[in-house]
Amino acid sequence: MNREVTFETKCYEKDWRLLLLTPRLQTMIQYNRFPFKETMLYINNVNDPDEVGFYAGKLVQNGLLTSYVIVDTYAREALDFFGIDKNSFNGGYYYSIAELVSIYLAKTKYILHYSSDSILAGELDWIEAALEKMESDARIKVANPTWNFSYAYARQEAEEEDSRFYVGYGFSDQCYLIRTADFRARIYNEKNPESERYPAYGGELFEKRVDAWMRNHHHLRITYKHGSYIHRNFG
Repeated sequence: MNREVTFETKCYEKDWRLLLLTPRLQTMIQYNRFPFKETMLYINNVNDPDEVGFYAGKLVQNGLLTSYVIVDTYAREALDFFGIDKNSFNGGYYYSIAELVSIYLAKTKYILHYSSDSILAGELDWIEAALEKMESDARIKVANPTWNFSYAYARQEAEEEDSRFYVGYGFSDQCYLIRTADFRARIYNEKNPESERYPAYGGELFEKRVDAWMRNHHHLRITYKHGSYIHRNFG
């Protein structure tokens, strides 16, 4: 069974140094304890793409990264592929375009995405269990660990649960494991009243669009009950 997974994250002007000049990226990858087919970095909205690419290239040379992508290079292609008008983001473009480009360019069956300010709290074997669950239940389109140790809240949001996962609605761009084929489609122009809970400053951003699509079509996510990632904005 094909369980090839790409690990990916993105960086921008305010965090690329932390990601590329410290051990953080290596830790982000290793904590998942999974043999990723590829490890990718998407460079988005930086002042000097050549400088950031230079340091990303060093991580390709030492084997930590498979490759890196300057998001602007493929942004137009990705928007055309998904049928999205750039103006429709209403301020959410830079919160969305790296994720869309990464899905557009993906080569593996699955993608595991972390935002640069999200990291597992420690080493965690969760991906194999999530893949098994996703492959056994066609309703499930997204998997993630619990966020910020909020186990009680995750349980409260769940429609059902089993010994390993809470099952329910919702989507976050902080961390998601997805099947590429489900998301490499024209699914990003839907709306749902429940999706209006996302921050107004983000406009019509990627995670809001995904949440609307999932709710409209009764697609579910699973949240791993026995481990958490930590999301903390860089200050």
